[in-house]
Amino acid sequence: MDFGVTGKLGGYYLVEQYRKNVAADKNGGASFVELAAAKAAGKTENVSFKEMLKSKYPEAYYNVMDTSKIDGFLWGRNDYPWDKYFSNNVDDSVLNWKPSGAEPDMQSPAVRAKMNAMLGKISVVIPPALEERMKNNTELTQKVMERMDSFLLSNSTPGENEGFLMTFDENGEINHACVVGELKFTVSSSEFVEARRAREAKHAEYERLAEEAALKRRLMELEDAYMLGSRG
Repeated sequence: MDFGVTGKLGGYYLVEQYRKNVAADKNGGASFVELAAAKAAGKTENVSFKEMLKSKYPEAYYNVMDTSKIDGFLWGRNDYPWDKYFSNNVDDSVLNWKPSGAEPDMQSPAVRAKMNAMLGKISVVIPPALEERMKNNTELTQKVMERMDSFLLSNSTPGENEGFLMTFDENGEINHACVVGELKFTVSSSEFVEARRAREAKHAEYERLAEEAALKRRLMELEDAYMLGSRG
């Protein structure tokens, strides 16, 4: 499925409009629905994921670290430091974060301040193993970018100022995410993994049924051929 603008003019316009709006401090610039539609101008072969990311989302934050061991329950707490990922030099302490007390209410000043700090921004975290695999695999690089674009499109509300945090596993799948808006706040972890496993299981079942159907048709063809031969 293509979520992008096919013409270079559309890509140039949206990226430039984003830059101008950020400079003018207009709530973070163009909506991320529009930004997700912006295509990077020029060829995509032999282009790193970071280069592709920056060409489409110039202000996006990019970090390389393995978030696979972050507990989904901790990721979902209101006091988890998602805002720390909105930097180009994230401290590794976020990977081992532990709560220091009771979970604060979502409407508490500290939580609201953290959410407001994420508005109008995008942050992407890639594990070292995936970054290494993408160096010589253009197809994988493009797939990861497509998954990011798809996530932004499906979780964006046109006209709203929002913030997005996505972390990927070594296979290029989103394993943690956080979406914050002026009127919404959602975090997800295990459901991404479970949803992928469900899709893979369903695909495997379809393939098994298709193989069984093909084998059944072949046996029927052989049986018909045998019956015709015996009559002759």
